Amino acid sequence: MRSSVRNLTALGLLGAVLVGCGREAVETAPVARPERTADTAAPAPRGSAAGPAPARGPAAPPTMAPGPGGRTPVYTHRAKTTGGAASRAAEKVVALTFDADMTADQGPRAAGGEHFDNPRLIATLRRLGVDATVFMTGRWAEEYPDQAKSIGGDPRFEIANHSYSHYAFASPCYGLPTVAPADMADDVQRAFDSFRDAGAVNVVPYFRFPGGCYDDAALRALTPTGVTAVQWDVVSGDAFAKDADAVAEQVLDGVRPGSLVVMHCTRSAAPVTEEAVRRIVPELRARGYRFVKVSELMRG
Repeated sequence: MRSSVRNLTALGLLGAVLVGCGREAVETAPVARPERTADTAAPAPRGSAAGPAPARGPAAPPTMAPGPGGRTPVYTHRAKTTGGAASRAAEKVVALTFDADMTADQGPRAAGGEHFDNPRLIATLRRLGVDATVFMTGRWAEEYPDQAKSIGGDPRFEIANHSYSHYAFASPCYGLPTVAPADMADDVQRAFDSFRDAGAVNVVPYFRFPGGCYDDAALRALTPTGVTAVQWDVVSGDAFAKDADAVAEQVLDGVRPGSLVVMHCTRSAAPVTEEAVRRIVPELRARGYRFVKVSELMRG
């Protein structure tokens, strides 16, 4: 089993970028990560880079202050602290995140029967009472508007932005076509527009770079959107995995108080994720962990 986990780790860093309900590779600093080749022709951007309508009052989701030079800030996990906030930071909470990605021109594959969604996974999270954040592409929301509305209307979940097109924001990125810096903010806004058009309500101002790939230019380009970039500190290795126990073991080995886990919810590209979640959730609860959305994790 341990060798399976080691193999999954290696595959996860390459394969995790390929999934829908996510394709990411582990990332904690602004460096470009390669991702798999996707389809061609970037979509024409539309809309303005205004981000989602901001929530008002005490329930407004927290965001991070801009970085140096106004760059978009990057969040990977709840940091350990000392002093008065130490007990809060050490609280046994973990955020499970699921990337719902679909490149802008994969419609023919969906029409041909490829499943970029995973309703069973969402149903399992509901049945187990797990709060979670879904990083969704605008193209996914357009392909599955009823599911986007359902997820975005359930207080147990929140929808965050994973771009409209799932094209790279830095290069090289696993062969993905790239979005020009001048179009990056519009691509993000186009995804927010797609969530709104689908009727999603619980939309938060967080963004995850396709493939986990970003650089200084991308962080500067997204400044007008006001989003906080959210990556992770635990990669599940569920992309294209066949062994649900190995995926579960990798997550269970990696989680620490305040961890942020990247997983995926596309049946075609992450077929064992739902099964792995059925093991991960009770085992982490037995260790005293509580599942939270990214907004709650960040609030700490």
